[in-house]
Amino acid sequence: MTGYGQNPPDAAWPNGAKIAVSLVLNYEEGGENNVLHGDTGSEAFLSDIAGAAPWPGKRHWNMESLYDYGARAGFWRLHRLFTSRNIPVTIYGVATALARNPEQVAAMKSAGWEIASHGLKWVEHRDMPKDEERAAIAEAVRLHTEVVGTRPRGWYTGRCSENTVRLVAEEGGFDWISDTYDDDLPYWIEVGDRDQLIIPYTLEANDMRFATAPGYIEGQQFFQYLKDSFDVLYAEGAAGAAKMFSIGLHCRLIGRPGKIAGLMRFLDYAATHDGVWFPRRMDIAAHWAAQHPHQRRTRPSQMDEASFTAKFGGVFEHSPWIASRAHALELGPAHDSATGLHNALARMFRSASATERLGVLTAHPDLAGKLAAAKRLTAESTAEQASAALDALTDPERAEFEQLNTAYVAKHGFPFIIAVRDNTKASILSAFKARLNNDTATEFATACAQVERIAELRLKDMLP
Repeated sequence: MTGYGQNPPDAAWPNGAKIAVSLVLNYEEGGENNVLHGDTGSEAFLSDIAGAAPWPGKRHWNMESLYDYGARAGFWRLHRLFTSRNIPVTIYGVATALARNPEQVAAMKSAGWEIASHGLKWVEHRDMPKDEERAAIAEAVRLHTEVVGTRPRGWYTGRCSENTVRLVAEEGGFDWISDTYDDDLPYWIEVGDRDQLIIPYTLEANDMRFATAPGYIEGQQFFQYLKDSFDVLYAEGAAGAAKMFSIGLHCRLIGRPGKIAGLMRFLDYAATHDGVWFPRRMDIAAHWAAQHPHQRRTRPSQMDEASFTAKFGGVFEHSPWIASRAHALELGPAHDSATGLHNALARMFRSASATERLGVLTAHPDLAGKLAAAKRLTAESTAEQASAALDALTDPERAEFEQLNTAYVAKHGFPFIIAVRDNTKASILSAFKARLNNDTATEFATACAQVERIAELRLKDMLP
């Protein structure tokens, strides 16, 4: 739930393209559930049969004929459309479906289309034990390589399990995986020693909505949704934040005449715009690896307690117990940034007792005080005080600070604390004089807020 945050990178697509439109054609015909394929029943997913349910132990003749349409007619209609416009696509090819459709595979290869893996069979992975799913992935790669002539470099399961992405990454041979729907840009994940590129896919700019509710009932609705999505992303790209637009297609669905009309209108519309790139997903992967390579770094959420406390124990002055307690929270990728980790540390500070928080306040040195003169401040405090020239005071200025420090501690019982890096010497003196007159409860709250701000600034020196 973190991703690129409020400032996503510009994709920097080739030739200054404002948008990358990734057309994906799922080829599942011949890989679906069918007793002829050794399955326990018929297919029931993504067809024009309303409310379809599996027929245990039986063939579903109507369902089979709808899948047949995708292979016999829909594929070729789409092939003519894309080749006539010289638009390359990525095939999500179910290995057993590719094996049963050699003519279509030959046409894909002749057109220069990317043929990625869509798994061994078009079946649910949800309940597969890890070893069984790992074996199915390996067999998908083997059969795909045998049928196509080259191994797949991209993967999308669709009907995946919670383990699928990691298992595919562990296989080690895939340039990209698309079993996520969580971004408009590619991103990297770390799986063991492997840096794996993820290219998110789509379930909404997808013709599967012709077969689900709520969904599209006519080509014009599909066109309108694609157009609206394109317009928003194109405008973002024109403003310097280019994105990716995935469109999911199925031979047996969009291949029907009344549905493909919407896709044709969209391609006509996109053609009226400059700076539109129609890449295969392998092209996106190659571009991203070259332009946005992954950089590994130490991540707080992956550190053991001792290392975590050693590194972040001084963020709150001389109070490593705050870091130790924060480590026990539910730390994850959201806490690997300065903002995220600050939230975790601040939670532990805020939930501490008043006595413990007072201990944090009293751990802070006086501003321009005796510890500073004796060069006994922490490295962080030394740098912070120097940022406002508190290490270069005149004798009268130093005397004034000492007088204020003494009066403040005598009244409130803890040193005057302010985020020096947010201020100047003049504004610090002004705040010092004003806050000296506050009641102690107000100053305690103010000082605690300033302690949190100091911690935030320190973390921004350490983390993204």
